[in-house]
Amino acid sequence: MINYKLLKLLSGEVIITNEKGNSMVPLIKSGQEHELTPTCWLICEKGDIVYCKVKGNYYTHLVLAKNLDKGLQIGNNKGRINGWTKAVYGKVTKIF
Repeated sequence: MINYKLLKLLSGEVIITNEKGNSMVPLIKSGQEHELTPTCWLICEKGDIVYCKVKGNYYTHLVLAKNLDKGLQIGNNKGRINGWTKAVYGKVTKIF
């Protein structure tokens, strides 16, 4: 399965997308469109919402912490922690 979001972000495109699920409510509601701008983990900060890959899965989730050795700690808005990653491809820059 081709990850079109990943391909577009890696090519430098800003995209508008949405995902189903309630893990980011009330920041992003299920199906709510949002804009992803290409980025890398080094310029992201705690509190940012990023599109990333953690343990083989892609998420649009919160940055909970930043560590120069481990990267970014990713989790949802309900208290679940997904893990640490440096595989960050996009940052939410607008929620519609």
